[in-house]
Amino acid sequence: MKYVVIVGDGMADEPRPELGGVTPLEYARTPHFDFLAARGEMGRCVTVPEGFPAGSDVANLSVMGYDPSRHYTGRSPLEAVSMGVELNDQDVAFRCNLVTLSDEPDYTRKRMIDYSAGEISTVEARELVSFLGERLGNEKFRFFGGISYRHLLVWREGEDRTQLTPPHDISDRVVTDYLPAGAGGTELLALMQESNRLLADHPVNVRRCEQGKNPANSVWFWGQGRRPSLPLFRDKYGVDGAVISAVDLIKGIGLCAGLRVIEVEGATGTITTNFRGKGVAALDALSGGDDFVLVHIEAPDEAGHQGDLETKVKAIEEIDEKVLGEVLRGMQDFPRYRMLVLPDHPTPLSLRTHTADPVPFVVYQNTDGESRPGRTFTERSAVSSPLYFQLGYRLMDYFFSVP
Repeated sequence: MKYVVIVGDGMADEPRPELGGVTPLEYARTPHFDFLAARGEMGRCVTVPEGFPAGSDVANLSVMGYDPSRHYTGRSPLEAVSMGVELNDQDVAFRCNLVTLSDEPDYTRKRMIDYSAGEISTVEARELVSFLGERLGNEKFRFFGGISYRHLLVWREGEDRTQLTPPHDISDRVVTDYLPAGAGGTELLALMQESNRLLADHPVNVRRCEQGKNPANSVWFWGQGRRPSLPLFRDKYGVDGAVISAVDLIKGIGLCAGLRVIEVEGATGTITTNFRGKGVAALDALSGGDDFVLVHIEAPDEAGHQGDLETKVKAIEEIDEKVLGEVLRGMQDFPRYRMLVLPDHPTPLSLRTHTADPVPFVVYQNTDGESRPGRTFTERSAVSSPLYFQLGYRLMDYFFSVP
């Protein structure tokens, strides 16, 4: 038996008036999603338990079968694993976004213009992070370059109780009420303010402004935590496998679970990603001996954070055609296989951030005989199904145990 999980990050949404009262998932043309829905089992699950932040870290731990209440230690430590950054028991890792803030002289009165600094290129971003490491880094604080706007700060013997806010939660808002607070807040805010001073006239930002692009004129810290530990995936489910994703968070969860990480050329985490390449890579892994592959696609979530309806619909259609379609065609070479398709969490365009609402899923096995003509893969179809997991991490148990 071969097992495939496809995660469309943030695909779930709310009905949109400009779409005639349907969601982007309902509006998008998704014949392959609908094929699975008509022939598989649909349901809903809660990937973000009560009391946890509605983040991709918590949600994707649940998707992969890990109970966040037992295994969640923060987002950034998982990203550190993917980046090859060693953490000791006293280290605290922080996500370090490069962001665009407005020009007010008082840092505390600035506005969050762009949480991704115009989706800054990795080459430009790493030059800036390296520069900050030289100017602000020391034995206490270390900066590590990542991908695009997503980077890492490690605080030796640091504080993990600081009150921090993800920058994508405060787009277009004045940052006054969202600055670091509580234990460790003073030190982190000082770094952010100094980064703003240092980056203002950096040649990378001068060029970006000349080109009409948003400058990466500050760092923004969030998602802190300490070194994680997960049971191996093979010990839980008896299979070896791999994860395919453009983002360090998913790669980090996979590595902690003992899964391989497959890098796909052109994978970006945005609408420009190599959708088809991810599907081909999944088939290659299964043909090469892996029994399990999880394919994660970030693009719908990024569109949700930007409030971009057109791009979110396009991202869903690209996943259907170029990822799921490619995989389904290739899976015909295997006599028995099972697939799970779902979002990790909703990212409603109206809110431009995640929610903890239940997400739809479909489980399909190629030996299933029953068909439900007309059923489509949508939030509405999932609500009508009695299959429901209040503890989302149990969905993976069901996926592997269903007859």
